[in-house]
Amino acid sequence: MGAIDMFNDFVKLIESESLPVEAVAIADGDAIIAERHFVPDQDRNIYSHTKSYVSTAIGIAIEDGLLSLDSRLVNDFVKLIESESLPVEAVAIADGDAIIAERHFVPDQDRNIYSHTKSYVSTAIGIAIEDGLLSLDSRLVDSFPEYVPSDAQLELGQITLRHLLTMSSGFNHAYLMNPDRRSGVGAPDYLRYMFSRRVEVEPGSTFCYSSADSDLAGRMLEQAAGMRLGEYLYGTIFSKLDQGWPVWECDPQGHPIAGGGIYMSLANMLKLGQVYLNDGTWHGTRIVSESWVKQASGKQIDTPYSNIWTCGYGYQFWMSPYEGAYRADGAYGQITTVLPKQGLVVAIQCPESGDFDNIVRPALHEHLLLPLTA
Repeated sequence: MGAIDMFNDFVKLIESESLPVEAVAIADGDAIIAERHFVPDQDRNIYSHTKSYVSTAIGIAIEDGLLSLDSRLVNDFVKLIESESLPVEAVAIADGDAIIAERHFVPDQDRNIYSHTKSYVSTAIGIAIEDGLLSLDSRLVDSFPEYVPSDAQLELGQITLRHLLTMSSGFNHAYLMNPDRRSGVGAPDYLRYMFSRRVEVEPGSTFCYSSADSDLAGRMLEQAAGMRLGEYLYGTIFSKLDQGWPVWECDPQGHPIAGGGIYMSLANMLKLGQVYLNDGTWHGTRIVSESWVKQASGKQIDTPYSNIWTCGYGYQFWMSPYEGAYRADGAYGQITTVLPKQGLVVAIQCPESGDFDNIVRPALHEHLLLPLTA
């Protein structure tokens, strides 16, 4: 059966089944071979089909030398994602002022950025410290004396905000991670649950990645500020970055989870990276002190080595294997990497179903981040 016959059969199917189709056509490389309209032939919104036109224009601009190496590398990475069907939802590159290149492979919408949330809360804590509400040496037990058990270990009283921010509380266990929270571990009172855990090693001595450390730091901020995290971050960060009031996972008592659960689009998520790239400012407005940016994004503690990505930890930021680079890192590939030497921010969002660590991360490293930092 030829192409025209198949086309005509499809038209008959549309008419017999009253399929919701406005128009259909078939063409070769030179002209339309067959075309049929079921409503008046007129211009209509083609929605994301527009992206392919823009992508073509970008390709022309790259060939003509109108776009930078950065844009060309992103375009090449986009082609790799498409050709290899990599599990990526969106990728973007930005400088301190604006997004340079951005591409979405699914509808552009807010999604869970998981532990990327930690870096936002760390920033808020930096603001609170600057405002005199907390210090890095503030003790956990001083914020919540009513939760301290009568037979509390001496080590519990040694845990400070600094220890919590560097994942070195001494609990030495990955508590209150996303699967734990989903299964009800720690409910209904996360504070009471954590104050009943044993401190296994000296606080500050050992890195152990745990969302509970982040959550305890967030609760210390709430206690010091006299308001919930959402309210505090809206006033100090979200509203100033024009991010609205993000959806945010809360614990059973209604406290936002400092260790994860903010929902943001790619463009909004990477704004934090732009703030840090600009030493704490957003379009000329001071968000957080330059001192905090340097402390939070600098290595504060060594991390057990398992691959090139575990090369140190700051205050809720991971170090990255490029000169001066660091990242806000959420599960399944919700990552904003700051490249200070290059004056760039690279952000990516990926689906939960993809194998980010073994498929996307190596490709991101080899085909985009390494070339950018070479």
